[in-house]
Amino acid sequence: MKRYQDYAILLLRIAMAIGFLSAVLSRLGLLGEQSSGWKNFLSYAEKVNLFLPKSFIQPIAIVSTFLETLFAVLLLIGYQTRKTAIGSSILTFLFALAMTYSFGIKDPLDYSVFVFSMGAFLLATVDKYRWSLDEYFLKN
Repeated sequence: MKRYQDYAILLLRIAMAIGFLSAVLSRLGLLGEQSSGWKNFLSYAEKVNLFLPKSFIQPIAIVSTFLETLFAVLLLIGYQTRKTAIGSSILTFLFALAMTYSFGIKDPLDYSVFVFSMGAFLLATVDKYRWSLDEYFLKN
């Protein structure tokens, strides 16, 4: 049973990393016609954070894009996985709360934002991360 858990944890790390990377690549216009683009992302960020002053939107967009990129890379390589998972959980939970406030509960449920956030939180509770830099550094 333990081996299946190790695979599940690895797949969770990879799935979360891909989720973050997909969002970032889209907003940066790197997914071709499938890209939303930075302008559309800023417009969406403004709608999600309608309770904030407009001057906060660009900094929030930049910080969230930076964090999502950082979390994706760290999850893929398995470095500082527990801290990264906690950060990922907090970031996506704040996003889910902002979506809920701005659009109602249906959107964050439809887009599984709460599931993503709690998956990250679950990842943070793992004792050992197989096939990761964390494991490598622990052995050496």
